[in-house]
Amino acid sequence: MRAQFVLSEIGVGLRRNLTMTFAVVVSVALSLALFGGSLLMSDQVNTMKGYWYDKVNVSVFLCNKADAESDPNCAKGAVTEDQKKQILTDLDKMTVVDKVTYESQDQAYKHYKEQFGDSPLAASLTPDQLQESYRIKLKDPEKYQVVATAFNGRDGVQSVQDQKGILDNLFKLLNGMNWAARAVMALMLVVALMLIVNTVRVSAFSRRRETGIMRLVGASGFYIQAPFIMEAAVAGLIGGTVACAFLVIARYFLIDHGLALADQLTLVNFIGWEAVLTKLPLILATSLLMPALAAFFALRKYLKV
Repeated sequence: MRAQFVLSEIGVGLRRNLTMTFAVVVSVALSLALFGGSLLMSDQVNTMKGYWYDKVNVSVFLCNKADAESDPNCAKGAVTEDQKKQILTDLDKMTVVDKVTYESQDQAYKHYKEQFGDSPLAASLTPDQLQESYRIKLKDPEKYQVVATAFNGRDGVQSVQDQKGILDNLFKLLNGMNWAARAVMALMLVVALMLIVNTVRVSAFSRRRETGIMRLVGASGFYIQAPFIMEAAVAGLIGGTVACAFLVIARYFLIDHGLALADQLTLVNFIGWEAVLTKLPLILATSLLMPALAAFFALRKYLKV
């Protein structure tokens, strides 16, 4: 097969169906940009999980005098020194516990003032109103229930709280947004495939005389179909290139520059360039193969060769 003939036929086909080719490029670019974005969102969520789950603590809050008067869990009174020692001993014996840190009422008051010093409540708060606590670092954040079961309801314990539960709500929201993006991506892929099939059909119909002559002179089916398949592949590849450029530009302006989220949200561990660059070959391969396969199957049905 002469490459020059195939390339010329590709150029003719793209020029004849310029509007539909443009629609294919745009739809492929949008769908693959969403595809890449959803993959990066998954990486971002997993990165944040690994970063934050490694830092979350389980807190065992101890009863104080104020709790003894108002909280049913502290009906037997404020925690005693013996109870605190027993709780610490039991925590040290637990295999799921990595590290235990004690926070006194004065330390809790200092931390509260640092975080919420501008709050009107902070001015009227005193250290004795806050609770002593044990901050527990687990070897596996998923083992929270082991600690909760061991200490909930124990004398001197007001409550057991898991910071991971707060983060789980955030990650559920992020995962929901990611699935919504994937749904839109799937819809856009369907639209792109329909446009590719229609473009190939129109191109084949407009060149039915040429293909008829080629068939009469003994050209093989693949020789006749190749220009149409490659037209779709070229249009898809252009769209995939646009999608890759969009992801790179979005990463550059959203995280590093422009909005500079990496500087403004220092508590968020953002994905690096490696995560973006590793997705680009997959997007380009998909943009090339998806239109080519769609065109191949469309031609089998609509082009009589």
